[in-house]
Amino acid sequence: MSVALETKGLTKDYRSPVKEPGLWGGVKALFDRKYKDTRAVDGVSFSIQEGELVGFLGANGAGKTTTLKMLSGLLTPTSGEAVALGHVPWKRESEFQKKISLVMGQRTQLWWEIPAYETFRLNQAIYGISESDFRRNLDELVDLLELGDHLTVPVKKLSLGQRMRAEMAAALLHQPRLLLLDEPTIGLDVVMQKKVRDFIRDYAKRRKATVLLTSHNMGDVVELCSRVIVIERGAIVFDGPLKRVVERYAPHRVIRADFEREVPARELESIGRVRECGETRAVIEVPRREVSARAADLLSRFPVADLTVEETPIEEVVREIFRGGPA
Repeated sequence: MSVALETKGLTKDYRSPVKEPGLWGGVKALFDRKYKDTRAVDGVSFSIQEGELVGFLGANGAGKTTTLKMLSGLLTPTSGEAVALGHVPWKRESEFQKKISLVMGQRTQLWWEIPAYETFRLNQAIYGISESDFRRNLDELVDLLELGDHLTVPVKKLSLGQRMRAEMAAALLHQPRLLLLDEPTIGLDVVMQKKVRDFIRDYAKRRKATVLLTSHNMGDVVELCSRVIVIERGAIVFDGPLKRVVERYAPHRVIRADFEREVPARELESIGRVRECGETRAVIEVPRREVSARAADLLSRFPVADLTVEETPIEEVVREIFRGGPA
């Protein structure tokens, strides 16, 4: 299997003017302008194989979208290297642009005043798609994304969910081999999120497409990606299997216990941190390395009717990463 996407020391700095407050500060800036450099992406290096689906996680402002923009060729890095499908993205070669697609949930490629179908036709001309391929691809996408009733409606009259479905159709019309997806399910209901995820997975498998996905909806990542890259303050802090994120950033496990009679929460505090406590049910957080001993202590001291030990939910794990939790 060949490498589809590779970066080495990818870095992006932004320079912005700095002005002292007040009128005098404005006058000084006219003659002695000062600047501040902000590093948005700091030496990012990774390699993704052809056909791999990878989650790209981080808090707002961590550098995810800036990285995707460099990989798509929209931005030129300050330093570092990147090769995508054998091309340097920021050279913006025509052959490269025909092989990739960038979907940004907060941005649109659709024309606001006209129906999405007109944008599809424009993309057909831009990417040189034959009429037969255009019809076949469009019919498949319209059926999957349930766009049949919305093709002739001006984009400005579509709901956010309807527009996001049309965005996805426009992005996949030319059958790209590299998908850079930035919040692709934003605004979609639960059922449509599931359909979009299933389609992305099936598309990647059938076309051997490579997918780099950012999302704050952990359902997207858990269902699609076995590998995740976590970025914080512009630098990669984790790159590996999703399950290892849990091991690294979740030093606790959760014991769920049902009791034969009511047990006060204060009596359970010797077992661990009591997260929930009802009349005969409790959820207790305990150190990962002590889970067996704590569970045995719970069973010996309390009237336990049923007990299960679970991993911390992945959503909580990622929130811990975003807060700069233990590495």
